[in-house]
Amino acid sequence: MKRVIVAGVLAVTLALSAGPAAAVPDEYDDSQSQPLRVAAYLIYPVGYALEWLIFRPFHYVVSRPYLEPVFGHRDHGETRVY
Repeated sequence: MKRVIVAGVLAVTLALSAGPAAAVPDEYDDSQSQPLRVAAYLIYPVGYALEWLIFRPFHYVVSRPYLEPVFGHRDHGETRVY
């Protein structure tokens, strides 16, 4: 009975993991050899890391309701009336 349960759990795990991670990458074409595209491939991970490690936590801090007056943060949906 234990083998049937283990086999079932393994089958479900394999079935669920065959989603986007098992997708085949797109085919290579000449647009991917363009020098700026190659530079973007190298720079993008740095920007992604900066966003998640610095800018998002910083936004979290300055958008706290009790700190909004200090930092002048406004909700994105809020319109300014002068």
